[in-house]
Formats: sequence, structure tokens, C-alpha cells
Amino acid sequence: MIETDVSMAISDYFATRGEGAFRAVESRLLPAALQPDTVVALGGGTTIDDGNWELIRSRALTIFLDASLATIWERVGGSRNRPLIAARSRDEVEALLETRRPRYAAAAHRVDADGAPDAVAGEVLNLWSA
Repeated sequence: MIETDVSMAISDYFATRGEGAFRAVESRLLPAALQPDTVVALGGGTTIDDGNWELIRSRALTIFLDASLATIWERVGGSRNRPLIAARSRDEVEALLETRRPRYAAAAHRVDADGAPDAVAGEVLNLWSA
């Protein structure tokens, strides 16, 4: 959705416009993404903005996919498609995660995301279908 709106890859947008511009686009598009009966996988920074978080909580079922740093690093560490991770060390990513964790933990539900992706998706589907 964001890449379509800005006509480039998110990593390129970050590199040319910066995180602030990206977050503004993200916030502008968020209401359109939060449609009834839709699963939306948001980036980790989306919920940090208080306005975004209030909108998300009012329109959606919130689920914290709680993965250990080891799992996160294995899945996306070194990825060029994750601008806030691409240029950071493991320790820096851990610090970022810890600053965000309180907001993530405020979600209505928590799913252990260290398991196999199919199992995690199944748990999310069960919560969403309840």
C-alpha cells in the first residue's frame, strides 16, 4: 500500500525522504488499511505514534506477535527491506525493540511468534475468528 502510494520501495523512500516522511505517509494511509474483516500486518513503528495506536485500537483486534530477539534477527536481521534494521547492529535492534515493547504489550492479545510461521498464523486466525 505504501509502496504503491509513493511509487518506490520503502527502503528507497526511507533513503531519500527519511523516517519522518515515511511515518507521515504511513499515518495518512492507515485509516484506509483498517477495513472491517481484514487482517493488516503493520510495521513495528506504526503503533508507536499515539494517534495511530488509538485508531488501530478503535478499529481492529490487536495482536502482539511476541518474538524473541533471536527469532527476529534470524528472520529479518541484515534485510535491506527493513530500513530501521538494515544499518543497525543486533544490540541496536534489541534496544529499539525494548523501547517499543511496552506499546506492543498493550495489544489485546499476545501470540508467541517464536514458533513456525504457519503455527503463528494459525493462532492469529483463531483469535481473529473468535
